[in-house]
Amino acid sequence: MLPTENRLRRREDFATAVRRGRRAGRPHLVVHLRSGATDPHAPGESAPPTRAGFVVSKAVGGAVVRNKVKRRLRHLMRDRVDQLPPGSLVVVRALPGSGDADHAQLARDLDAALQRLLGGGAR
Repeated sequence: MLPTENRLRRREDFATAVRRGRRAGRPHLVVHLRSGATDPHAPGESAPPTRAGFVVSKAVGGAVVRNKVKRRLRHLMRDRVDQLPPGSLVVVRALPGSGDADHAQLARDLDAALQRLLGGGAR
């Protein structure tokens, strides 16, 4: 489970990540990343934690399928949240095919999208 301090909850934070962040699409998901904008060397301020949120629409499937996809994505992000810059906002949007994808396929797509957003992958 993704720790509480790493969860994206407010509508404004989702909107900021989607509208002002970078985007990388894969066959089963789209990842939006808004890098942290705080100065880590500012006096008296500690870097806020990276926060992640998930969007799984009814196009993915019924309630059981949507919740299964959300649980899988939360589990995958828990292991990858340390790779992202502090203060980043991440929104993972599941595409309709993600309901049929297994855990390994979602992991590959998430890794590829994050690698591209962090500058490690070619367009």
